[in-house]
Amino acid sequence: MNNQLRPMTLGEILDRTAELYRNHFLLFAGTSGIFAGTILAIDLLHLGTLTLLGYPHVPPRLEWAYAVSLGIQVLAISLVLGLSIAAFNRVVAWIYLSEPATIRKAAGSVLSRIGQYLWLMAVMMFRAWTPLFAAYVGMFALFFSIMPRGFLFNPQIVQQAPAPDAGAMIAAGVGMLILLLLFFGALVYGVFMWLRYSLAMPACVVEGLKMGPSLRRSIDLSQGSRGRIFLLWLLVYVVRLVLGVLVGFPLIVFGFKHPGQALPLGWLALSQVGGVVVNALIGPIYSTGLTLFYYDLRIRKEGFDIEWMMQAAGMVPQQTLAGFAGKPGGVAEQAGAATSVQSGDGSAESLGV
Repeated sequence: MNNQLRPMTLGEILDRTAELYRNHFLLFAGTSGIFAGTILAIDLLHLGTLTLLGYPHVPPRLEWAYAVSLGIQVLAISLVLGLSIAAFNRVVAWIYLSEPATIRKAAGSVLSRIGQYLWLMAVMMFRAWTPLFAAYVGMFALFFSIMPRGFLFNPQIVQQAPAPDAGAMIAAGVGMLILLLLFFGALVYGVFMWLRYSLAMPACVVEGLKMGPSLRRSIDLSQGSRGRIFLLWLLVYVVRLVLGVLVGFPLIVFGFKHPGQALPLGWLALSQVGGVVVNALIGPIYSTGLTLFYYDLRIRKEGFDIEWMMQAAGMVPQQTLAGFAGKPGGVAEQAGAATSVQSGDGSAESLGV
């Protein structure tokens, strides 16, 4: 039995994540590089769209096209990130159970079920973040209604615009305050729902479940440990934020030195490259920790360590054990019943299950 098949604290999961990342850096970086390159291609396509729109002097009538292209970019990147999580779930599962893992096998495992993974990711995003997206759109719609046309790509227009009506500004301020409260509530709801579904992708990858069963599996497994999963996400987010600020520091300096001036496309492209490098290095950390949480909770709630030990010893067929996951009574109790049927009550007692 793998000596890591035991319940772990949050600190131990973080230590184990760092150990796996360090010991298999080339595997992790190579796998992450596939999806990072895809995200870079999406970013560059978005910059190409800006060029077609006439950046940095986009006509006011085409600002809606920019908003649409930005939404498509965010959606596409989110789906690619979902595929990267699936790939790392598979890689870490192989390593965790002492099975061979390669970059090619990881990419192949995703391609073989890409439709299922994309559908699961899309449903998770829709259920968790639709209220936040609606509040976000509402805030920007209100903001655009009170700002002069063309301000998005030409900030100097704001300085030349006539003074707005005081009554309209007060109404807009009240509306913005209400939308901010709704935005905060939607954010809390989104985080809560995302934590409920955080283990759906590992369940889908490791157990081969479809979308609905994967979501239900995640809700059951994550119960009682969502705070720990949130701390993992928060830690990775802070690290990514700090590195993102360091990579984007030249753009910040440019903005202070040239207020109101649009950033050159070359600088934007370099910032996209830097952001992709950061994501390629940081992305595996979250996915690895998530997979370790998945196994940790299966060990705590279902006795997966006993299941694996019995399977490795040939005491219970693999197809029989596959049906134990998530059923009442836990793996140990049900596996004991199966062993009793196969080998007799005496054998079951001698195994101590």
